[in-house]
Order: sequence, then C-alpha cells, then structure tokens
Amino acid sequence: MTITRFAFPTTIHFGAGARALTGPQLREQGCKRPLIVTDKGLAALPLIAELKAGLEVAGLSVAVYGGVFGNPTGPQVMDGAAAYKAHEADCVVGVGGGAALDVAKVVGLLATQPGDVMEYVWDHPQVRAIDAAALPYFVALPTTSGTGSEVGRSSVISEADTHIKRVIFSPLILAKVVFADPELTLGLPSAVTAATGMDALTHNIESYLSPAYHPLCDGIALEGVRIGASALLTAVQEPGNLQARADMMMSSMMGAIAFQKDLGAVHSCAHALGTVCDLHHGLANALMIEPVMRFNLEAAPAKFAELAHVVGAGAAPLFVPWLALLKRSIGIGPSLAAVGVKREQFTRLVEIATNDMCHQTNPRACAAADFERFFAEAY
Repeated sequence: MTITRFAFPTTIHFGAGARALTGPQLREQGCKRPLIVTDKGLAALPLIAELKAGLEVAGLSVAVYGGVFGNPTGPQVMDGAAAYKAHEADCVVGVGGGAALDVAKVVGLLATQPGDVMEYVWDHPQVRAIDAAALPYFVALPTTSGTGSEVGRSSVISEADTHIKRVIFSPLILAKVVFADPELTLGLPSAVTAATGMDALTHNIESYLSPAYHPLCDGIALEGVRIGASALLTAVQEPGNLQARADMMMSSMMGAIAFQKDLGAVHSCAHALGTVCDLHHGLANALMIEPVMRFNLEAAPAKFAELAHVVGAGAAPLFVPWLALLKRSIGIGPSLAAVGVKREQFTRLVEIATNDMCHQTNPRACAAADFERFFAEAY
C-alpha cells in the first residue's frame, strides 16, 4: 500500500468578532511592527482604519500596504516586500480576498529572502528554496468567502507581461493563525457574494471528484458542499444575515482545505479565462462548471449521486441542473459571451487550459478538443 501523508496544521479562530484577537495574538508572539497587506479597494475603507487602530491600541506600530489589485502580479508582491522593509516590519497581517491574501503570504518571504517572486514558483527550473527560519510571522483575516486562501498552502501570482498564473506552493507559507470573522463579509455586494460563493462550491465539488486518495478531504469537501449549497442563496438575498455569511465562510475554508487533494478541469478553464480575459476567478468557475460537470458525470456516477444527495437535488443526473438553477437564482451571468469573452480568444484559452496542471486530477481525462467544447458550450 502507498504511504500517504496528511496534514491539517492551521489554527483558526472562527466567529463574529474574531478579528479583535489579532492584536493580542501578535503581542503574544513578540511582534511589534506589523505590515497590513490588503487591496486598493479595502485600503480606503473604514475596515482597514479600524483594524489598524485596534492593533495600535494593542501597542503595535502599524503600516499598510494597499497595492494589490486585480489578479495579483509579481511587481505587486515586490512592492509589498519593499513596504515591509521600509517599515522595518516583523510580521504580516493579510486582510482581504484571495488576491490580497495570496500576496500577503509571500510579501514576508520576498522581504527576507533573495531573488524575485517568480523564482519561487514550483516549476521554475532553478526554483529557490524557502528558508523557514527567516520567514516572518503571518496571520490572515479573510473578507470574502470564496478562495479560502487564508488556509491554503499556495500563492497564485500572475506574470506581469503574460498574465499567466504561477503557483508558489509550500506549507511554510501557511498563515500561522487565521481570524475568520464573518462580520468582515457583511458589506460584500451581492454580485461578489455570488461569484465568490460559486468559487467556494467549485473548490469543494472538484476536490471531492478528484480521484486522488484523501478520505479526510472527501469528507470535508462533501460537507462543504452541503453547507455552501444551503447558505449561498440566503447570503446573496439577505446580505446582513450573519449565519449565512458564517456558513459561506466555513464552506470556503473547507473547500480550500479539501483541495490539497487537487482540483479539476473547471479550474483549468478558469485559469485560462483569468489569464486571457482577466475574468474574476469565482465568476470564471461559475461559468465553466456546467459543461465540465456534464463531461465528468459518466466517470464518477457514485460521487455525483452523493453530491446530488447533499444539495437535495435527487439522483446523480440532476446535480448539474441544480447547479444551473442555483446560478440563475443568485444572478450569475448566462454565458461567457455575456461577460465579454470573444470567440477569437478560444484558441489561446484552449492552449492555456490544456497546459494547466489542475485537470491532471479531473475524474475524466481531458484533451484540447474537450476544452474547446467546454468553452463553446459555456459561450
């Protein structure tokens, strides 16, 4: 029998008001000069000012780097590392959605270790090793419920010139502590709630369908689907519903924990759409999930039956129609064409999706012709 290693190391403080524990946690670790890493939109909002003030009340000297935007690029990381050095920081507080947290994970790495961020991506021909002893203390506060980046061991950074997404993968960049406070998501617009919620559901669904051996993750993913499926519509329609927000935050984290088991072809398509069209990752997943799931059904009928059961759809073939109904109910656009994707972009989309590593663990093998059909059906 193959020996398989499992790891679930992240400490999580979950619940309304958890953000207030950030300052005491940093003080307990001997930190004095945190750098808050966030995105441009959040940096201008009262949320960051309030968090900064709370850390200062705890006796900490705080600076803010708010240079993250869009699909984050290498220069954004390097600018963050420069801000870390300028502040003489000794820890990083990541605040935001997946983009901000992915940058926050590696700002301290690039501030304390040599080279460019792209030299640390997993498939670089001379990939640099990470010196664990040099990494600063890092904590994360998610403000969306989608990527689950706060509990993930990878950072996805796009090349500045090609926009191709690259992955830095190491358990060493995991947050030491996560403060998962659903109150931080109460202000999310409905469209963002819908897109990020579909991202969370896609992570849980694809990780569950992955043929890789990881029963622990299978259990987490299936429950993550159940929780997210029952809460997403409420979170979109009742943005102030704290229980729905908490459930979506939990589903998001569960999906990210589960996808250490790996993902599938939906994510290969979404990565291509992010690269070529700069499409929001959660929205891209939402638009591509139906054609890929129809393709996958024959390869994993028992798992589709379980998915259909936990969402209340009935038999296995009804799971994809359930997805379609959910998407319509939460206002996800009907097609790639509706969000501005052009047919002349298909060749590049298919090329990038085919070369993407995520579909290697799709339950059914995919070739370029399959990806061409997925994009055509979604169009």
